[in-house]
Amino acid sequence: MTNTSQENSNPGNSNNGNSNLLAILAPCTFVLIWSTGFVFAKMALPYAETMTLLATRFLLAVGLLLLISLIWKAKWPRDPMQILHIAVAGILLHAIYLGGVFASIELGLQAGVAALIVGIQPLLVAFAAGVFLKEKITTRQWIGLILGVSGVILVVWAKLENGLGTPLGVSIAVVALFGISIGTVYQKRFCGEMDLRTGAVIQYAAASIPTGILAYFTESMIINWAEEMIFAMFWLVVVLSVGAISLLYILIRKGAASKVSSMFFLVPPTAALMAWVLYDETFRSTALVGMAMTVIGVALVNLRPIKKLGLRTRPS
Repeated sequence: MTNTSQENSNPGNSNNGNSNLLAILAPCTFVLIWSTGFVFAKMALPYAETMTLLATRFLLAVGLLLLISLIWKAKWPRDPMQILHIAVAGILLHAIYLGGVFASIELGLQAGVAALIVGIQPLLVAFAAGVFLKEKITTRQWIGLILGVSGVILVVWAKLENGLGTPLGVSIAVVALFGISIGTVYQKRFCGEMDLRTGAVIQYAAASIPTGILAYFTESMIINWAEEMIFAMFWLVVVLSVGAISLLYILIRKGAASKVSSMFFLVPPTAALMAWVLYDETFRSTALVGMAMTVIGVALVNLRPIKKLGLRTRPS
């Protein structure tokens, strides 16, 4: 019997194949779920103002994640300074990032464009990590950074030229981009030991404070609980705030978090495709070229070379 037939007859190979398939599908599922956030933000915004919507979402997420943390007996941070760091990261990653994304869409920016602008986050994180965390920035990453930013500028220019969005909406989306970029570096620097479940409770609770204050002083705080709004809120809270976080926690435990990071460049085109199907958001040729440039740029920054992934090609 040949080695090949022996391998095929080994029942362990079937389990390995299933594990490999799961290792591929789980990160893909996470990225797909993450991409829906832009679409469901657009679905919910006609029924509630931005800060009211976010404050409500954050508080509902706190309740669910608190229950999950208690059931799983997750570890809570005890150091007050550690709690403060987690809260600051939460305000950056949720209040500023999501607040900026939702506000830009409310101001008329297309969901696909908002996704593209904040989608270059890995580029800024790579740059910031090089400056503040002393991580090496390779030539390939510099090329990706320049290509990605150029692509976003091309898309935004094309959209503004055609009257699809406003400079204010674009500016707020850029604020969201810096929020998630700085928040990511901050969390990596100060919250490395954070349990994702209890950490998420603290982060969402912290994010609910500025969004709640802004909602109280600047908005009517009225929510129209139409069927579409209920479905959108369910998705934003249960599927995104809880489901995506839980899936990410499982992936990290399985050592697959790097696969999720390397696939984030797929979020902008996925979100744009969803927005096209649901809301007929279209991209003309110039914008499509810009999106392709951005996707390639983020891929250059985020994807690791084959040798670093530990893959080896078999001799023919």
